[in-house]
Amino acid sequence: MTQRRLQITILCEDKQQEIFARHFLKTRGFTGNIKPKICLEGAGEQFVRDNYPKEVKAYRSKNYRSGMLIVLIDADKKTVEERLQQLDDALIENSQQLRQPSEAIAVFVPKRNIETWIHYLQGENIDEEKEYTKLKKQSDCKPYVEQLVNQCYQGNLDDNAPASLKAACGELQRILPLHG
Repeated sequence: MTQRRLQITILCEDKQQEIFARHFLKTRGFTGNIKPKICLEGAGEQFVRDNYPKEVKAYRSKNYRSGMLIVLIDADKKTVEERLQQLDDALIENSQQLRQPSEAIAVFVPKRNIETWIHYLQGENIDEEKEYTKLKKQSDCKPYVEQLVNQCYQGNLDDNAPASLKAACGELQRILPLHG
């Protein structure tokens, strides 16, 4: 696989999401300047919604076109679709176009939160309405992220995989080649 150097911004709620996204990209061979934008205090999902229009605008600027924008925002008690609609609304309120299929802007919305995906990847039967415990050490998610990379790219996520994780594998097509 050819390595590609890109400017990558990760807009996310917390350090766990950043580690998850960063390791996913690294596992897929992406190197380069990864710039995390993380909520340091307060409501993480509000931070992501507030900063999304600004980061999309930066992505669309002519000097950023060789990069990508990765967004992680928990669905919490909302549906994935409701959370995506909130992000679309934030762009509209900021007088911007909605995300275009050709743009390397990927939005991942774990339902209920990123820990749901991690617990599923650890082999647990999960319920997307339940709140799962955080890992003692955030980097402990790395082997499970590697497993997810393989499952997404081989198209063999289990039928019992969370719907939000299946949606995330589909979202990857915006930023990563399926083979490469």
